[in-house]
Order: sequence, then structure tokens, then C-alpha cells
Amino acid sequence: MAAPVGYRVESVDPQTHRDEALGVWRGNLGNEAHMAAKYGWFYQNCPFGSPLLELLKHEASDEWAGIAAAGPRRMTWRGRDFTAGLLVDLAVGTAHRSLGPALALHHALIEDGGKRFGLIYGFPNKRAVPVCRRVGHVHLADIVRYARVLRHRKYLGRRLPGWFSGIAGSALDLRARFDAWRQRRSGGERLLAAWSSQAPEDADALWANSEHGDEPIGIRDRTFLAWRFDANPLLQARYLCVRDATDRRLRAWFACQVEDDVLHVRDFWSHDAVGSVSPAYVALLLQAAYAAGHAAVSVEYAGPESRLAGWQANGFVERSRRPVYGQWFLKYADTPPSPHFTSADEDE
Repeated sequence: MAAPVGYRVESVDPQTHRDEALGVWRGNLGNEAHMAAKYGWFYQNCPFGSPLLELLKHEASDEWAGIAAAGPRRMTWRGRDFTAGLLVDLAVGTAHRSLGPALALHHALIEDGGKRFGLIYGFPNKRAVPVCRRVGHVHLADIVRYARVLRHRKYLGRRLPGWFSGIAGSALDLRARFDAWRQRRSGGERLLAAWSSQAPEDADALWANSEHGDEPIGIRDRTFLAWRFDANPLLQARYLCVRDATDRRLRAWFACQVEDDVLHVRDFWSHDAVGSVSPAYVALLLQAAYAAGHAAVSVEYAGPESRLAGWQANGFVERSRRPVYGQWFLKYADTPPSPHFTSADEDE
């Protein structure tokens, strides 16, 4: 699709167009300091290559009027590694907010992304879904947020008298801790769990020695974790590492972020994740979260529901869901199933 009359789209180098990009985002997308911090990390220091960056110029004023990007992510499917493009940071200046400029940026990402990526995907809000459909993106999956309450008084206090919510909350808290203890014992393994401020050194070995399933999935090695979380200036993450108590082998990790009193699991992997993360590993996460004072734990996931068994056994229930849209460019004999996505497959 050609750009609307009076506009043109240019694919530019993120390494040399920082000021132009920040200028378009200023006042149109997010906090300026936030976007400046993000630029160095996401656009200039991605270990998987520079993102695809499209700028829209208004020819009459010679001003940049819009911007859109796709950040590279390594994925694998049935033993075949490929690069996907995560659609992010689309913005159009106030004076140019008609459908034409936005569509032109979308089509530029599709045209240029099809030459570089096996898949492009994004997490649009409700208002952006019609535009995604119009440019040919298809619904890939829903990413669903699941949560488990650990401290119930605050939640019950919204509906019950204070004295009763305190009593009932204490009883439910005790039940939650007992359930986690029971699930931990059910695994039959002798396990240790400890927090780490950095990606575990043996994350590569865990990834290499585990099955990856029949669904497209982002590569969860230490390079990814160290960039996505440890080097990310927009969040503070730490990892709960679950190890065999005998040989100290890494059995699972959970990359977590704290917001208010909720522990959000932004990503996870285990040696058995393709079947389902062991309930005993999730139970250790809940015990560690309670000990750290958190009121609840949440996780977002898109993929086969069977992989949720370990979470559901520990009382996680659905709270909300969001759609994932995109397009495949890989040549394949059959249509790929819905990819495995977590919050880590987004940009922040």
C-alpha cells in the first residue's frame, strides 16, 4: 500500500535516528524520559540485531509525522530457528491522525518485515484491533492473566465487614499456605529455591536439555534473559531459581517483577515446561512470594492449556485476557499452532 498523498515512509537505521524517533514519540507516546531510556536498551543494544524502524514524513512541512517499529526476537519451531518481529511503539502526530498514515506505517512493517522475519506479532489494545484486521493480521492467540491470592484480607475487605474479612482472610491465607506445602510435597523431589538478581548461569543448560514442544516459542536462553530483564532499564526483575537439592541442577526459573504488593511472573521455564511446570515448582514460588510479603502472584501465558496444569493445581484462576495479532511469513507444510507467549514476549 502506498503512503497517502503528501506522505512517504522511510525505513531508517535506529543507530543513527534516535533524535528523530524520540521527537515523533514526544507528546504522542508515553513519557519522554521513559522512551529515551528504552531507546538505548531496545533499539540500540538488542543482541539479536537492530529493530526495523519506519518513519513517516509529511512532505509539505518536511517533518516526521509518524513512527512504527518491529523488534527482533529469536524463536524456534520443530527444530527450526527463525527471527520474529515484535510490533511496537506506533505513533502518529496529532496533526496527522487520520487512518491513512497509520495504515501506511502498518503496511511498511508488513512489507519490510516479510523480507526479514518469519513472523510479525503484536499485542494491540481494543482500539487497534480493527486496524490490525484491516491490514491483514490474524488472531494468533489470547494471552491470559492468571492469579493466585496469598493474602486475602484486602480482597475480602472490598465486599465484607472489616472484622469478618480479617477472620476469613486469615483462614484463607492458612489454606493457601497449606495447599502450597501439599503441592510441594507431592512432587517427590528434594528441592531448593533461592532468589537471584541475575539470570542463572546455567539457564543455557536448562534450555538446551529440555523439550521445546510443537508450538513456536521464543528461545529462553541466558542471552535472552540477561538482555530482556537484567539490562532492561524499565523494570527491576529477580529470578526464583529452583534446584535439585542433591546435585544443584537448575530445574526451573521464574523471572519476576514486583508492582505494589503483587509478584508478577514475567517469564518462566522448567525442564518439564512442555508438559506442564511441576506443581511443586509453582508451590515453591508461592511460598517464596508469601515469605517476601506479597499479597498475590500473577502470570500471563498464551499456549496449550495443558501447560497450565501446574499453575491450576496451585489455585491460579483466569483474571483477564488480551489478543495477539500478527502474520506468518515462514514457508510451512501446515499452519503453525498458536505460539507460546508470556509477558517477556512483549517489549517492556
